[in-house]
Amino acid sequence: MTQHPLRRRVCRLAGGLLLTLSVSAHAQTNALPSTTSTSPFWDALMLQPFAQGDIWTRMRDNFQWEIDAQEPRVQKWIDYYRRYPGNITTIAERARPWLYWVVSELERRDMPGEIALLPFIESAYDPTARHSGGATGMWQFMPGTGDALGLRRDRAYDGRLDVIASTKAALDYIQQQADQWYNGDIELSLAAYNAGAGTVNRARRGAIAAGKSGDYWSLRLPRQTMNYVPKLLALSRMIADPDRYDIALPSVPDQPAFARVPIEGRLDLAQVAQMTGISRSRLEYLNPGLLQKITLPSRAPELLVPHSFKNTLVSLLAERQEAFARGDRYQVRRGDSLSALAARYAVSVNELRRYNGLRGDVIHVGQILNIPAQGGAEKHPNTLVRR
Repeated sequence: MTQHPLRRRVCRLAGGLLLTLSVSAHAQTNALPSTTSTSPFWDALMLQPFAQGDIWTRMRDNFQWEIDAQEPRVQKWIDYYRRYPGNITTIAERARPWLYWVVSELERRDMPGEIALLPFIESAYDPTARHSGGATGMWQFMPGTGDALGLRRDRAYDGRLDVIASTKAALDYIQQQADQWYNGDIELSLAAYNAGAGTVNRARRGAIAAGKSGDYWSLRLPRQTMNYVPKLLALSRMIADPDRYDIALPSVPDQPAFARVPIEGRLDLAQVAQMTGISRSRLEYLNPGLLQKITLPSRAPELLVPHSFKNTLVSLLAERQEAFARGDRYQVRRGDSLSALAARYAVSVNELRRYNGLRGDVIHVGQILNIPAQGGAEKHPNTLVRR
């Protein structure tokens, strides 16, 4: 019977959940070799050599399955991935915005650092990844599984695409299954994440009846699930020693790439872009769950923005709230335009026209404009969002 380190028996969470995730496996098998694109706003960055003290070092310090990484099936996938080192580098670059958040969340839960590499296999770290079978998002949730885990979805929002919500749901799911079925064994829970708990439980019963240990490595499972954990551990071995495997990991600072800013109202992302100077493509990439590009506080109470813009947006939102509360008057200055002022106060151009009796967009230096107060906004709620 193979003995495994006690650290594998981690992450107990009260309650349990029996769900299945079986359709996303096709996308997982080919995720690395087929990757060609990068994120829209980090793709211009030059890849730099691996640097001591960046997020990869922190991730490596949290690896817990060094013994299992010696399994023969793992070497098979190391040999496979070594034929595509550029694809690993590309995915690592795409993961840049998300790695700090995922690693931090794993540390908070005392979960193995190897799980931060699971989106490499599931989606190539693409938050917008969609599989023809229905699996969606960075963690490739099926619709029914996402619904059961509380990931809301409708015409305006899909929680499976929301990186914050889906990451929490994925890690909750892995922990819950480990606690309910596998005495805290995360490797078995990962197998169930891929093939469903029913499939894994039947395989365990068969293995134990045959006198085997019943751990992941002793089970006979569907082919894709047999390869699921070995692929993950192969990646962990290569990232733990990139020089040995000729992997050029990009240097990713061990610091947040994005900030989470509470949003109380409904704002068009184009308006937020104009308010802050953040490119619209950045905002849309960081907030893929907002399908109509409009903030929805009831579903996603926080907007993700590049970390360096957090204070700017917080200040502008406070200014907007104060303007609504008192019904500001603004004197037009040289260079002002109606659209720029609408963005500054997060109202629509139509609303500014209505409150000031304007028939067009022409304004003049020295002209006094009335900024809608909060009461006025409540009377015309739909005008707060540019359609």
